[in-house]
Amino acid sequence: MSESTALRVADLPQNSPTAFEIAPDKEELAALAAELGLNALRKLRFNGEIKARGKRDWQLTGELGATVVQDCVVTLEPVTTRIDEKVALTFLANFETPEGSEVEMPEDDSTEALGTHIDPGAVMVEALALHLPAYPRKDGAELGEAVYAEPGVAPMRDEDARPFAGLAALRGQLKDEQ
Repeated sequence: MSESTALRVADLPQNSPTAFEIAPDKEELAALAAELGLNALRKLRFNGEIKARGKRDWQLTGELGATVVQDCVVTLEPVTTRIDEKVALTFLANFETPEGSEVEMPEDDSTEALGTHIDPGAVMVEALALHLPAYPRKDGAELGEAVYAEPGVAPMRDEDARPFAGLAALRGQLKDEQ
């Protein structure tokens, strides 16, 4: 983002919510699309509010709206996807970071440690990255069956690997003989 979207926690009013709305311009959309590996990011908007939650914690709630263009995983043709998601994140003053060489990820990923600033722009980018389709597919696009074998060897197909495929054929022959 060209201008900083970070808000200093000490400047946030304790008794009323602070509204925000972020709508990046074309250059920012192009830069973000490149950063996230997208063909294009046509629209992006994030609006919501930050309000106090108790004496020291803060709650960010918002709505993310985006239109992204990615390559289809089957045909490599462009696929346009609309993303509309609600975002909620709680910033805790007494956030405990697990320590040790092997740490399990907590199930609740809606809390973060409270720092000196809360950045709705950073939250927007993270939420967008998390909600991108991992395997975008054009309508009707399906993976075909890939068949490989050494020269002179009959290739094994998916159907051949099914354990009861041979029995079904045998049962069919037996019914024909009766």
